[in-house]
Amino acid sequence: MFSDHHLSHAASAFYPSPFDQAVVLTMDAVGEWATTSIAIGKGNQLDVIKEIRFPHSLGLLYSAFTYYTGFKVNSGEYKVMGLAPYGEPKYVKLIKDYLIDIKDDGTFKINMQYFNYCTGITMTNDRFHKLFGGMPREPESELTQREMDLAASIQAVSEEVVLKIARSIRSEYGEKFLCLAGGVALNCVINGKLLSEKIFDRIWIQPAAGDAGGAIGAALSVYYKALENPRELRESIDSMSGSYLGPEFQQEEIDKQLTTCGAKFSNFSEGEIIQKTASALAEGKSVGWMSGRMEFGPRSLGNRSILADARSPTMQKTLNLKIKFRESFRPFAPSVLREDISEHFETNVDSPYMLFTSGIKIDRRLNTATDHNRQFGIEKLNMVRSHIPAVTHVDFSARVQTVHKETNYRFYSLIKNFKELTGCSVLVNTSFNVRGEPIVCTPTDAFRCFMGTDLDILVIGNAFLLKTDQSDELALDYKTNYEMD
Repeated sequence: MFSDHHLSHAASAFYPSPFDQAVVLTMDAVGEWATTSIAIGKGNQLDVIKEIRFPHSLGLLYSAFTYYTGFKVNSGEYKVMGLAPYGEPKYVKLIKDYLIDIKDDGTFKINMQYFNYCTGITMTNDRFHKLFGGMPREPESELTQREMDLAASIQAVSEEVVLKIARSIRSEYGEKFLCLAGGVALNCVINGKLLSEKIFDRIWIQPAAGDAGGAIGAALSVYYKALENPRELRESIDSMSGSYLGPEFQQEEIDKQLTTCGAKFSNFSEGEIIQKTASALAEGKSVGWMSGRMEFGPRSLGNRSILADARSPTMQKTLNLKIKFRESFRPFAPSVLREDISEHFETNVDSPYMLFTSGIKIDRRLNTATDHNRQFGIEKLNMVRSHIPAVTHVDFSARVQTVHKETNYRFYSLIKNFKELTGCSVLVNTSFNVRGEPIVCTPTDAFRCFMGTDLDILVIGNAFLLKTDQSDELALDYKTNYEMD
């Protein structure tokens, strides 16, 4: 059976959600012809009722700026989002005057005179380049204030579109709950703005909101919509099982793969592993952490993660340059015990999939707005802004993951043990890979990444490895192994 692209997206958002009835907003680059669609879900039924069609696409507009600022289309959009707080939205008027016509209800039209993605092999054309005063930035070249301002501007315009659409569909359809899918739904800054505006009572986003999630949506649309199977809701929780849907490895297989790799390791009980890892984190060590089933979707959520102490003022730079081998400006996410989120952040909403940003609580910030405003561009990176500086972005925001003992008891227990040692219930959590590499899946993947980076410790299941115990002959040069992302 065939499921339309946007129906698959909508199904991936509505059916696993904790809502019996909701409006679903899907926004992406393009699928078949749709770029933006509205669907209504009730029980086991879901119908797409409105759409905007190609070439008028917010996703492709954002990707055009991704290309123009020197990043890869379809993978570098999150870099533009991360770069935006370093800049000022100086180009908003220019974008709205020449590139996109936004109506009061959020519907829009793109002025194709400035773009090349319909018929060419680039996103933008000479008219676009003239409008913004130059050719696209060369990939990997130095970032300037211009790129930062362009990023801030397209982020602001995108937020305006999504917020206007959200207000419009709340007014038109009267639904209290909103589900989101499509690549634009991975823009956690927009999601955070939607949450803070309180347009809807609750919002749920498919953790694999991009095209990968279409696989789930296609299956669910057949199971519920076509075959009319009954849909049972879980109380107060979604049915994605924390998005821990991938492969897992038993300890016997872990030990076998590590031995084959030539690794030196020791096995401990689960309680001992958690205590030893928490102690190492408290001492400032960086840890590769592989546990249980791999996450489905683009985020590492505590099962294939690199972990570190969020209190360290140097950890962001260390992780970016010595372990991830990526641009220094890119922020890291905090993982926090669910019950402690409001102690550190300006929210008390579940965020198990790292899909919402939230501000650091005012009383936990260490620099005043005046101090912050004296800094410009990349200078802002070196400022210690809060009690958890490794996960505090330059605008005092963070992409939060709430950790729930119901869905990941082992990761929850690790953070809880870390809190008992330090008084802090927040860890840096970034994906277990280097720039350009897929997230590790197998024990062999994890060991190779461990030996190709400056990670201090590797934990796989109940196996504990120290970098200092490993043979120098097993070290890898990971910097040149993968194409830049």
